[in-house]
Amino acid sequence: MSTQARGSDFAELSRLVKQQGLLDRRIGFYVTFLVGLVAALGLTVVGMVLIGDSWWQLLLAVVLAVVFTQLAFLGHDAGHRQMFASGKANYMTGLLLGNLGVGVGIGWWMGKHSRHHANPNHEDEDPDVDISVLAFSAEQAQRKRGFFRLVVKHQAWLFFPLLLLEGLSLHIISTSAAVRREVKGWKLELTLLAVHLVGYLTLVFLVMSPAKALVFIAVHQGLFGVYMGISFAPNHKGMPMLQAGHQLDFLRKQVLTSRNVKGGWFTDFLLGGLNYQIEHHLFPSMPRPNLRHSQALVREFCQRHSVSYAECGLFRSYGYVLEYLHEAGAELRGTGKLAPAGSS
Repeated sequence: MSTQARGSDFAELSRLVKQQGLLDRRIGFYVTFLVGLVAALGLTVVGMVLIGDSWWQLLLAVVLAVVFTQLAFLGHDAGHRQMFASGKANYMTGLLLGNLGVGVGIGWWMGKHSRHHANPNHEDEDPDVDISVLAFSAEQAQRKRGFFRLVVKHQAWLFFPLLLLEGLSLHIISTSAAVRREVKGWKLELTLLAVHLVGYLTLVFLVMSPAKALVFIAVHQGLFGVYMGISFAPNHKGMPMLQAGHQLDFLRKQVLTSRNVKGGWFTDFLLGGLNYQIEHHLFPSMPRPNLRHSQALVREFCQRHSVSYAECGLFRSYGYVLEYLHEAGAELRGTGKLAPAGSS
């Protein structure tokens, strides 16, 4: 099939999706969900104040990690202009959810995430597979040196423990980008990040003793990082890696490098709609509640055009991720050859 003919495949699918209204805004869903999350955040803060200087606060640290991640999911949707028709409204919503709500700069994230969507799993162009402490190919593993080489050698075993630091990493990297003026509106971003940090630390240290406050922060931020990591990891890790000169058209580039996670409404909530990664990558601006409705259409279209459509259960997806990471570091251990993890 020629490149031109392949390129027309996505145009055909896009027409089908638009005809069914799957790109129409779902403002009611987002407003309701946002109000619910803000209420949950407020109740958690009230609970922290009422409980006071007690180790029971660690239960609320778990709750707050869930609330933060769900706010981040909404920020992700706003960044993709899923929530509102106006680009400005989406940006301001993402700014408030990210910088003020979660403490992660939206400008840095949008720049990084846009590059990921343009070239998913591309060794040279996807920032999500350019991580200092992980390797996603044998070539990447061989380039690691010193401490990072040791980590990559055992990265499958260290993957989940490393996610405990993901939250802290997101805070530091996104704030550093604003400090270096690498993002548009860096002054506003820094102001909101500062308000978040001051408010967060003031609350925690006012209601708890210093020791309990530090443990609370460690638990909250650690679980926030883990939750974020386990939500994004199943989507591409272990799927084929692309290199310069690949001949894939847009549809195949997005579908073949993405994996869906099976499940019902709870999985939709748990993963913030990211379990429909194939549909999301094909139509990034599609509102989250429409992703489920588009899945059957996209899957049937891919089958009709002989395009492999990967999906599996949640725990199996983590198995694929860990198997792939284990094989990526195999040569450093002197064993094995890397092969893309499978799909079901």
